[in-house]
Amino acid sequence: MNVSRWQAIELMNQYGAGHTPFLFVIDYLMQKNIVLPLQEVQPDEILYQIGTFTNSDKPKNSAAISKSLQIVKFPICFQEYLSKFEQVMSQIVQGNTYLLNLTCPTPIECNFSLQEIFHISRARYKIWVRDQFVCFSPETFVKIENQRIFSCPMKGTIDACIPDAKEIIMSDEKETAEHYTIVDLIRNDLSMVAKKVRVEKFRYTDLIHAHDKTLLQVSSCIAGQLPRQYCAHLGEILFRLLPAGSISGAPKAKTVEIIEKVEGYPRGYYTGIFGIFDGYHLDSAVAIRFIEQTPTGLVFKSGGGITCHSLAEREYNEMLQKVYVPIA
Repeated sequence: MNVSRWQAIELMNQYGAGHTPFLFVIDYLMQKNIVLPLQEVQPDEILYQIGTFTNSDKPKNSAAISKSLQIVKFPICFQEYLSKFEQVMSQIVQGNTYLLNLTCPTPIECNFSLQEIFHISRARYKIWVRDQFVCFSPETFVKIENQRIFSCPMKGTIDACIPDAKEIIMSDEKETAEHYTIVDLIRNDLSMVAKKVRVEKFRYTDLIHAHDKTLLQVSSCIAGQLPRQYCAHLGEILFRLLPAGSISGAPKAKTVEIIEKVEGYPRGYYTGIFGIFDGYHLDSAVAIRFIEQTPTGLVFKSGGGITCHSLAEREYNEMLQKVYVPIA
């Protein structure tokens, strides 16, 4: 099922040129990739819900039955997180990065299977891969419609129950600076594959319902114009933009090097991308809000952006706050 980076690019270009609908799942390091014509996707191996496309014939709450979702978290201690945070801050002081998305794995216990979580979770983008992971992502990577490409990075999270939560996050100096940085990075990335790139909507909020909380997340929308024959170059376009700026940082190349040294664990498919090409349009997500099946149990991977304005305790709490399943 897995193909290399170059095989994935070739297949995506081929299917795009032939207007053949296909599913793609690209891991963070772009080494273990899945590219399948939609007609070959087996629901007992992969379930997806991407925009209006899904191969699941079960109703959203079919897995709820008579039990309620329960998650027990076993996060790394604050001191262990602080060590990683301080390494990142040292790199920022040296000028090697000015925004780095630091992530951590949190072992969890859950009374639902990964497939059940796929069915009960509410998200714009969802995917389940048998015996590997489930992802319920709110974040668009890129959409392509009528020769235009769109990207909608998310940067900024706050508990919506906090009084004046929207005003607080919109006026926060650290969050604002981080958001400006990521929008500028995505604008530069899109300029590598498109023309007339511009920010169409800047810093808007989405309300996300988790099983134990409600969150506000801040996003922006950047768009550009693709060349006429873009369908025959879908693989080249997508891989040119990877890894996604919102889950790596800036400057991207050096920041990815630092991430590999500091995090100390394999991200795998977490913070990769997944999506569908329907023959004419493409929609895809950043693989965040992610639970992985490991030999020792379930692991929820999460994180957040670190800048010179970041405070370790606050970033640690945000990393834990993102360990949730969005349900009604």
